[in-house]
Formats: sequence, structure tokens, C-alpha cells
Amino acid sequence: MPKNLELKINVKSHQIFRKKLIEIGAEKIGILNQKDVYYKVQKGLLKLRIEDGKESIIYYNRDEIGKNRWSNYDFLKIENEGGEKFLRKIFAIETIVEKTRELFLFENTRIHLDKVKSLGNYLELEILVLQSHAEAKKRFERIRDLLDLDISKQIKKSYRDLLIKL
Repeated sequence: MPKNLELKINVKSHQIFRKKLIEIGAEKIGILNQKDVYYKVQKGLLKLRIEDGKESIIYYNRDEIGKNRWSNYDFLKIENEGGEKFLRKIFAIETIVEKTRELFLFENTRIHLDKVKSLGNYLELEILVLQSHAEAKKRFERIRDLLDLDISKQIKKSYRDLLIKL
């Protein structure tokens, strides 16, 4: 099961972060339109991600109370369209998250500038664990410093959790 270290911060604007990402040499991958359909499950989180017409099922567990947000996840690509209709027969829908995501890559880290419907603007880091937790944490700290991120403002909840509380 792949693992990553995550950070989410609510931001007023993406402009300053977009500029910093370009300055540090992050690779802009593009703009992604995502719809995440979350299903009620007993343990962890299960969602169907529909991204620019492509579908995948993602299951993950994440530590939302610890100092760091370590996440274990699995995903399965769906070859055919219709995953939402199929999964609705098996699971009850909890909530739907719709967002536009500007994706950058830097040192095996996915950096997201997200505009989430009904929630606003966010910056997310997903640092892939390649060798060890210590190595991932070191990359996390480097990127945090390069982007001048205030860790005290991190949100230890998924967009799902934030929408459910509205």
C-alpha cells in the first residue's frame, strides 16, 4: 500500500504560491477537474474520483490527529465509465466534492492549488514516501520552507469532512 505525508492549508489566493512554485522550478502538470464521490464505509475513506472523464476508486486511511498526516492509500483505475452508477448500488453516498486542481510536481511531491466548490481555495502537499518516513519528512520540511507555509494553519480534515460540517 503506497504511503504519503500530506498537508492542507486554506489560502486566500493561489497567486503567490503559483509564483513561488515557478521560482523553485516545480513542473506544472496542468489543470484537473475533479469530482470525488465519497461513500459510507465502516473504516477509512472510499471515494470514486472522476477526473476529466477518467475514473478511479481510491481507498485510504489517514492520521488526522497526529502531528503529521501520514496516509496509506490504494487506488484502482476503472476502464469503463459508469463507476458512480455501479458503486451507488453497493454503497450509500456520503458527500460529493467538486474541485478544480492546478497540479505541480516537485521532488516527488504533488502540490495542489485547489478551488473547492462551497469551501474556497486550498494548497495541498502530498509527499510520496520513497525510502523512509524520515526522508519524506525531510522533503516535506524543505518544500514547506521554500513555499513559506505556516504549519500552524494546517487543516487536519479531508474536503469530505469539511463539506459534511457545512
